[in-house]
Amino acid sequence: MTRTVITTENAPALAAPLSQGIRKGPVLQVSGQLPLDPDTGQVVGTTVAEQTTQTLRNVTAVLKAGGAGLEDVVMLRVYLTDPAHLAEMNEAYAAAVGEPFPARTTVYMPLPPGLLVEVDALAVLDDRVR
Repeated sequence: MTRTVITTENAPALAAPLSQGIRKGPVLQVSGQLPLDPDTGQVVGTTVAEQTTQTLRNVTAVLKAGGAGLEDVVMLRVYLTDPAHLAEMNEAYAAAVGEPFPARTTVYMPLPPGLLVEVDALAVLDDRVR
């Protein structure tokens, strides 16, 4: 199976040695996405809800570029800077992702200043044509 790099202008390019996504066979891994505007590179929003919404837009853009959608996601990992943000993030997350929800892990860790959330995704695609 060939490993394919997934890139899109609809998600921010990050100044780090990583690909926005990698697909190998039916598996698509989306690198951690941040709440950045793809056009300006600026942080979108000051609340965890606003940042979660933008981050999931970026995840969705990479998924789409790789031939997938949120319905193909089996695992999302959410990285938050503050446990106090969990309820607000959950509300924005539920609205953006919808049921049935994929499996998820939430981790608390420091992020660069101004960033409150990061999300990565693992999708498994079937044989349907997109």
